[in-house]
Amino acid sequence: MLNQFKYHIAINFPHLLENKFLIACSGGIDSVVLIHLCKLNKMDFSIAHCNFQLRGTESDMDAFFVEDLARKIGKKIYIKDFDTVGYINTNKVSLQMAARELRYSWFEELMQINKIKTLVTAHQADDNLETFIINLSRGTGIKGLMGIPAKTSNISRPLLIFSKGQIMQFAEMKNISWREDQSNSETRYLRNKIRNGVIPKLKELHPGFLGNFESTLSNLQGSAALLKNYLAELKQNLFQQQDDIIRIPLNSLLKLEPAKVYMYELFYEYGFKEWNDVVGLLSASSGKEVRSNTYRLIKDREYLLLQPIYPSIIEKFVIDAITGTITEPLHMKIDEVKAMGETSNRILYVDKETLNLKLSIRKWEKGDYFYPFGMNGRKKVSKFYKDEKLDLISKEKQWLLCSGDDIVWVIGRRGDDRFKVTTKTKNILKFTITE
Repeated sequence: MLNQFKYHIAINFPHLLENKFLIACSGGIDSVVLIHLCKLNKMDFSIAHCNFQLRGTESDMDAFFVEDLARKIGKKIYIKDFDTVGYINTNKVSLQMAARELRYSWFEELMQINKIKTLVTAHQADDNLETFIINLSRGTGIKGLMGIPAKTSNISRPLLIFSKGQIMQFAEMKNISWREDQSNSETRYLRNKIRNGVIPKLKELHPGFLGNFESTLSNLQGSAALLKNYLAELKQNLFQQQDDIIRIPLNSLLKLEPAKVYMYELFYEYGFKEWNDVVGLLSASSGKEVRSNTYRLIKDREYLLLQPIYPSIIEKFVIDAITGTITEPLHMKIDEVKAMGETSNRILYVDKETLNLKLSIRKWEKGDYFYPFGMNGRKKVSKFYKDEKLDLISKEKQWLLCSGDDIVWVIGRRGDDRFKVTTKTKNILKFTITE
């Protein structure tokens, strides 16, 4: 196993031979064997151990064991005690999620402080199979069936090519001792049920099951690579970036079959989970939207609109001075001028005397109306937006310049006839959008 490990590192993980790295060690057989293999291969590393303080004295004994192991082999050790129960109660997460968030946050901190680029974990082939079965049981796409990645930008898992049996055999041959976590035998956790109940049965039914699984995994990863390339090309053709909005033509999406598969592959990275609702947008009425924690997908007339979800912002900004420059929520200059000059959709001239002078800039509210310049009578702002064919996001972004409760300007689009400059006007204010 040692020779195979050395060859595997040289071919697939040469960066671990060139730079110091951090090994996450629980004290269990996998991480302890990983440490011995790296030590025998004369690699430069330090060790990190998390004490989640969930098993009383047993947790402390794990920490003492790892600390003693590091001392014996002459490696630097970092140990962190966590208030895991407190974290669970505060953040309302599961035990597994709490342990994951705590340890990886600490590992990242350690690596930044010590200028270490790579974390090495002891995931092995049986862990890969467990993860595959868990994802399969929960329902997933091809991404969820690809197993644990051997490498990411900052994590390496060089033991994935070895089975639990091989690791156990090496430990016994080298007289290596380790700590046994009794919670691994508890059946209340799904992973333990699969590890202790399902996988042994699969191996019993077919002695070469694990090897065949690894071949299947390799095939799936190859298929995933092809799919990734195809999707990248498809997105390049379909996704039209415009500021912070991505527009996807509906007529193109409607040609893709099967629709649910395509919608999943195109949008899963944005955090969506309600896939029936996402697919339903294709035939929904305009304005319908589906949200993830970070994005929203909106049905417009001819497009789906994809936009990040931003924190709520103030919807009303009061303008204190009648002339000068404002910078929020947009850049605008207000000047008193003697006569009208150039005109554009970025400039508005008004009769100063018609203003309340309690000016503000705000978003549209239900029931808003104004008297569009050049038209007879008043019009609801919502109807004006519809006639202008504004999509939902554009409506939400649109600002209104107001005098008291009256709308003076749908900024950049149309002024209000009540405030226009006439032959009787004595004082003119010029509003200019400067950005």
